[in-house]
Amino acid sequence: MISFSEPVGYIKFLSQYFSIRLRRWFFRFENKKDSLVGRLIKERGKYVRPFVHSGVIGLVFLGITLGPRIIKNSEFRIQNSELENNWTGGSVLGVAAYNQDAVSAYTQVSDKPPAEVREYTIVAGDTVGQIASKFGVSEDTIYWENGITPKTLLKPGGKLRILPVTGVKHTVSRGETVQTIAKKYDSSAQAIVDWPYNNFVNDETFELAVGQTLIVPDGVKPDEVQVNPRPSIARLTPDAGSVTASGSWVWPAAGRITQGFAWYHKGLDIANKEGPPVVAADSGKVIAVLSLKYGYGNHIIIDHGNGYQTLYAHLSSFRVEVGQNVAKGSIIGIMGSTGRSTGTHLHFEIRQNGAALPPLQFLK
Repeated sequence: MISFSEPVGYIKFLSQYFSIRLRRWFFRFENKKDSLVGRLIKERGKYVRPFVHSGVIGLVFLGITLGPRIIKNSEFRIQNSELENNWTGGSVLGVAAYNQDAVSAYTQVSDKPPAEVREYTIVAGDTVGQIASKFGVSEDTIYWENGITPKTLLKPGGKLRILPVTGVKHTVSRGETVQTIAKKYDSSAQAIVDWPYNNFVNDETFELAVGQTLIVPDGVKPDEVQVNPRPSIARLTPDAGSVTASGSWVWPAAGRITQGFAWYHKGLDIANKEGPPVVAADSGKVIAVLSLKYGYGNHIIIDHGNGYQTLYAHLSSFRVEVGQNVAKGSIIGIMGSTGRSTGTHLHFEIRQNGAALPPLQFLK
């Protein structure tokens, strides 16, 4: 006769067995986690696209399956409303405040261009100017990519390759580097690195693979005449101002513009290999003096007290301290190449209530 204690003992044995197996699996996972994460960080540029695609598919699936229930859940709506009401400020690094102005500013740059070159079918009446305006690129970009000129007749039904951004497409040859490619196309190495869809064999050294394709933002095809040449930017000497924000802006450094404002690049890059002084674009109070190994590197943030803040990144050294008031045109640091940088330049941002704005709309 089977006693009652036997099935109880068997159940206890199974419980202990599965408990031990679970712990062993957990410890093995923990032991391998660090090496896996380290590898992903080291080769993160290689896996950006698969992760993005997988994430989008997952979000679409969750939206289809859980969306109707979430919309009908009144408690979720209340919590979401409280979150919006409590989101009223930003960190030292300028997280946008939740307000109508900030939302509008971000909406203007929310339509991100695709990673790949697109194909456009010409229709009757099309001009290169109209097509360029439709896709948000320059006419020169279309001419260079398709090997045509302003005199070329566009035939309905024909195909045009459209780059995702103004510039040129380049296929890497043996011995080429980001710096040599940037020089070839009169662009900047920083612009190539900052374009989020350019991948590198080593994301820390920006090593390239022979045969890979790169997009060179704002690049100019060698020995080609631009239909719409870029305007030259004169070097300006900053003015001195009062200790109160004037609402007008001076250039933060002397140099050459190597990269403009874009959805993936929230500021203006001004390069100068001599490493000149960097000055406050307007009067205000220094609220951050930070040094990072990556990203902005050595950077300063100034609050101008009128809803605006400015950020000055990749500095080689500082000339101000946190809490210090600075006048417009006064030296705050020296241009450098710290953080995620490929050469001596200043990354300059203007933010209004946390939303980044195109600096060239403000600089005089």
